Amino acid sequence: MRTYEIRADHDRTSIVVYQAYRPEIGRPAVQRGRFGPPFSRTRMTWIKPSFLWLMARSDWARKPGQEMILAVRISREGWEEALSQAVPTHADRRLYRDGAEWRAAFKHARVHVQWDPERTLRGRPLDARSIQVGLSRHVIDRYADEWILDIQDMTPLARKIQRLLHDGAAAKAGALVPRERVYPLDPELARRIGADV
Repeated sequence: MRTYEIRADHDRTSIVVYQAYRPEIGRPAVQRGRFGPPFSRTRMTWIKPSFLWLMARSDWARKPGQEMILAVRISREGWEEALSQAVPTHADRRLYRDGAEWRAAFKHARVHVQWDPERTLRGRPLDARSIQVGLSRHVIDRYADEWILDIQDMTPLARKIQRLLHDGAAAKAGALVPRERVYPLDPELARRIGADV
């Protein structure tokens, strides 16, 4: 059975989300602890709390334009503010009566939520779902200027884990993956984004 849970590295006040960028964006962000030019504030940016999902997507930081893996620690207040404005990217029958109701909501959505298959260490899809959250230009300033607490370069770790996997040391590789656990959600917020209650 599929599970719709947010699993993340989080503590009492913050949560870590991951993004992959080209070095021209990633390096200054790590140095400043904030995003700046050429980071775009006019297009949607996607944040994902699953490290392994992003590793599958970026091919362990080897895809062009995704050569730097950033761990962005943001406030839980900001994260939940984003989720409170979210509309799923498809007409989830658990949430909407019909396609028309969903289209009306999605048309004005400031934040998008998409549930994709979670990934194993070797990138295989699982039945469990992993959330990614798209922040539109209407909320990206809040993300970039207010919610971010810290930005760390995870590229060396990603490449080390990938090398260990390549060398057949899966247990050592797995031990280095950032630990993620279920993020507690208010039932009303969980229902809004289609998470398991």
